[in-house]
Amino acid sequence: MVKSALITGITGQDGAYLAKLLLEKEYKVYGLLARRATKTTWRLQYLNILDKITLIEGDLTDVTSIIRAIQESQPDEFYNLGAQSFVATSWRQPQLTAQSTGMGALNCLEAIRITNPKIKYYQASTSEMFGGMAEYPIQSEKTPFHPRSPYGVSKLFGHWMTINYSESFNIFGCCGILFNHESPLRGIEFVTRKVTDAVARIKLGIQKDLHLGNIDAKRDWGFAGDYVKAMWLMLQQETPDVYVVATGRTTTVRDMCKIAFDYVELDYEKYVVIDPKFYRPAEVNLLLGDPAKAKKILGWQAETSLEQLIHMMVDADMTRVEDQLKVMK
Repeated sequence: MVKSALITGITGQDGAYLAKLLLEKEYKVYGLLARRATKTTWRLQYLNILDKITLIEGDLTDVTSIIRAIQESQPDEFYNLGAQSFVATSWRQPQLTAQSTGMGALNCLEAIRITNPKIKYYQASTSEMFGGMAEYPIQSEKTPFHPRSPYGVSKLFGHWMTINYSESFNIFGCCGILFNHESPLRGIEFVTRKVTDAVARIKLGIQKDLHLGNIDAKRDWGFAGDYVKAMWLMLQQETPDVYVVATGRTTTVRDMCKIAFDYVELDYEKYVVIDPKFYRPAEVNLLLGDPAKAKKILGWQAETSLEQLIHMMVDADMTRVEDQLKVMK
């Protein structure tokens, strides 16, 4: 029988790559689409899959719309990837973040409990829940949580709600604690994409410099296209569980910049400007994931190196900026 899947956040980076993966596995794919003033389906168009999925209007903050989406899609699997996921914005809009990211997960779980508890559920947890405590330089499934942003706190609420619903109502609920994962589909507000977009614009002569905050912060960066495979694998197991999904390699923002600028034969030190306004109120200095459990149980490991990832993103942004310049002419 053909499986069906419902994805919240389908217009985001992870949602788009996951939809593509599931389509390749011959799933019928549905996506919850929140109406916004701006067009949000560009990632689905970029991957040439927009016409292959069914979009259902709904919002994570409205449990009745999630129930209706489940009734329409009759999913075997439910992937909750929707959230206000930009850490900096979570400081400016903490209540919105709590409602969409935290309560949104609870709404999904309640909708499943009410309609069909047999639906397998995936919760997108995050390495931001750890907070990068110095006494835990490597984070695994057993590392204590200490979130340092409204986003991290909201995600932790959704994470524990998933575990509680799994234990209390026998719902198959998995949590993927994903470390930073990027791609050419990453939003421009995230640091990797901000860097690769700036590299393209500086190389093509339409931007002078790049303003960043703490460039000595360390992150474990992987390719989103690799990470969605781990999401799918979690829901194919016999029992639900929690998994760290990471590369096991940490790199400073400074070194990531160097990789990007070196790729187009530029010296990053001539263009990167440290700007205090981009510092977080509470900084997470180090994130490094231990993916041993995911490798052992799921058979998953990252396939794309950081260098390959950044080069891929620079190439995509060079093409984008060149196309924009052509239109302007």
